[in-house]
Amino acid sequence: MGGHRAATLTFLGAAGTVTGSRTLLGLDGREVLVDAGLFQGEKRWRLRNWEPWPRDPTTLTDVVLTHAHLDHCGYLPVLVREGFHGRVWCTEGTRALVEIVLRDAAHLQEADAAYAARAGFSRHRPPLPLYSVADVERTLPLLTTVPFDEDVPVGDDLSVRMTRAGHILGAASVTLRWDGGSVVFSGDLGRAEHPVLRSRDVPPGAPFVVLESTYGDRDHPEPDGPPHEELADVVRRTVRRGGSVLIPAFAVDRTEVVLRALSDLWRDGRIPRVPVHVDSPMALAALDVYRDPRFRDELRPELRDGDLVQLPDLHEARSAAESIELNDPRSPCIVISASGMATGGRVLHHLRHMLPDRRHSVVLTGYQAVGTRGRDLAEGARLIKMHGRYVPVRAEVVLVEEFSVHADADELLGWVGALRPVPETVFVNHGEPEAAAALAARIDSELGIVAVAPRHGEVVSVRPGTL
Repeated sequence: MGGHRAATLTFLGAAGTVTGSRTLLGLDGREVLVDAGLFQGEKRWRLRNWEPWPRDPTTLTDVVLTHAHLDHCGYLPVLVREGFHGRVWCTEGTRALVEIVLRDAAHLQEADAAYAARAGFSRHRPPLPLYSVADVERTLPLLTTVPFDEDVPVGDDLSVRMTRAGHILGAASVTLRWDGGSVVFSGDLGRAEHPVLRSRDVPPGAPFVVLESTYGDRDHPEPDGPPHEELADVVRRTVRRGGSVLIPAFAVDRTEVVLRALSDLWRDGRIPRVPVHVDSPMALAALDVYRDPRFRDELRPELRDGDLVQLPDLHEARSAAESIELNDPRSPCIVISASGMATGGRVLHHLRHMLPDRRHSVVLTGYQAVGTRGRDLAEGARLIKMHGRYVPVRAEVVLVEEFSVHADADELLGWVGALRPVPETVFVNHGEPEAAAALAARIDSELGIVAVAPRHGEVVSVRPGTL
């Protein structure tokens, strides 16, 4: 009887776009949501965060998180506020980071709503946050940890298995198994080698796979010269002209990767000694997690016995006053601040002050989603709108894709090709339409596996042998 259980996937996010990961497994009345992320980027997608959940949230039985980035976990407090009360399954590292990410997101939303009310640039009266700090505090007790590489029963003949994805600390590919079927969700896959973390592993295969495609239509360029030379060159020439370098960086993992690269560059004498400021309370909290002895085994072997950051002039800007001082640096320095795509946070204030000054540089580190200020800057925008005002872009802007810890097209193809047993069907999501379509075409032509980029809201059967 088990082999005849009705099983479906409904793509409620990250279909036709690269954010808002939400995929619903329906299994004989049980509803399991894999990732509950926020939509980011273009306004047409961000507005979906405010739409009612398409089902009764009280019927949602479980949520499984692949990792702690906001576009994978940031919608959780909305579900909880609307009535979800089941368990949220994740790794221990993900739980530690989700606590930081969600609290910070709620705080920023409350602060932004208050600022918009004072400044009067919001159309809403009064402007409201998507969720509050109180909503987050009701969410966190639902987080339930799962170890890597074990099949853990989660009730009703369903099990979950977490396999290292090598994207950020705690990140996992998720295998859901039930009597008669299984699905693998790649989550966000890291590159074959991560500069800070252990490399990713290959999960057990399944008839159906949901695969990310952030870089599905391109490969990362091979460095031309020594590692991180592009960053080193920007730092050297900016310091020579008396300017400072602003690095918008994701608070979780990207900040650690950038700090590790700067440590190596300073150690090798390739950049001058200048103050390095980390201006993001969330990034500093995440850095504490990466340094936590509980997670030593998550790091590369050579980093487990020492501090992964080795900079002689490192400063932690924790207070608002310390952050404000960095808006107009008196002497050359490097400022690392969130968010990585310049969608919010303290980095906006730094951009507003530094972009009009030709002495300064802005270094974008990796993928910039459509509709974000980071994408506009990467594409050469001469004006950027922030806090209701247009800001001229005169500073040097450089996109350094070497920092991306997303697998590229060849690496994604290799990951699928290593799955055993070979999948029946691969659903390609979490990518812009062109990237998802390109990767699906390669999976079909090079691996001989049926691959499709599902539409937002599409429902598909995941019973093996139904083709």
